[in-house]
Amino acid sequence: MSDSVPSTRQHPSRRAFLATSATSVVASLGVGALGACATQQHSTSPIVPKSTGGTILFQGDSITHANRDPKNADTNDPAALGLGYSLLAAGAIVGAAPHAPWKFYNRGVKGDKVPDLQARWAEDAIALKPDVLSVLVGVNDYWHHTLRGYTGTVADYEAQYIALLTETRRALPNIRFVVLEPFVLRFGYVKDSWFPEFDVRRAAAARVAQHVGATFIPLQSVFDQLAAETRPEDWASDGVHPTLAGHAVIAAHWRAATGL
Repeated sequence: MSDSVPSTRQHPSRRAFLATSATSVVASLGVGALGACATQQHSTSPIVPKSTGGTILFQGDSITHANRDPKNADTNDPAALGLGYSLLAAGAIVGAAPHAPWKFYNRGVKGDKVPDLQARWAEDAIALKPDVLSVLVGVNDYWHHTLRGYTGTVADYEAQYIALLTETRRALPNIRFVVLEPFVLRFGYVKDSWFPEFDVRRAAAARVAQHVGATFIPLQSVFDQLAAETRPEDWASDGVHPTLAGHAVIAAHWRAATGL
């Protein structure tokens, strides 16, 4: 996403409610819907054994970046993991098994598209030798058509994404993939003109996951349901970037889908 995108303030009382109640809201409105989908597609056993831990890498754009410190390369460091779903998911997993040898990295970068991931992949992914690679990318592959004149097509997005993960599996044969569906809410920067092409790109992400045998996390329907129950701005302050509650939703669904 654009590095200069501002955030929209939430009403103070609403913000306080969401900050203190995100876990219960996620449990009541979101996780059940994903649980049925994940059960149909994937085993309910953890994607990696909880007792033995492992190396988990979160990759993507600004949603994953979430104000992490790019100069901090330490594992399991809150500053290195950012303020979003990566930190929330990692914290819950480490908190449940603090002595297991977990290593969590966040290498999300603001504004990235799939070609940008490709340009830094050797250093920011393969060299870290993750057991689990989680990727959320796709909003900029559409948004930068209007922001910056990017000309990549849906077919480019799908082919490049598959090539990236296929290359990764060649280098790391035992790796497990998690592909998160790109999502937006019709609010703020997200206009009617985004559709139907953005939906076509979401479908492409699902095909990528199927092609490489990834655990797929369908987020759009989850956020659509939540927005219908409350307000879109409660979950994504500008229609694209999650609020604290939005990040809590992603983290909860990530853990449900991976069994961690």
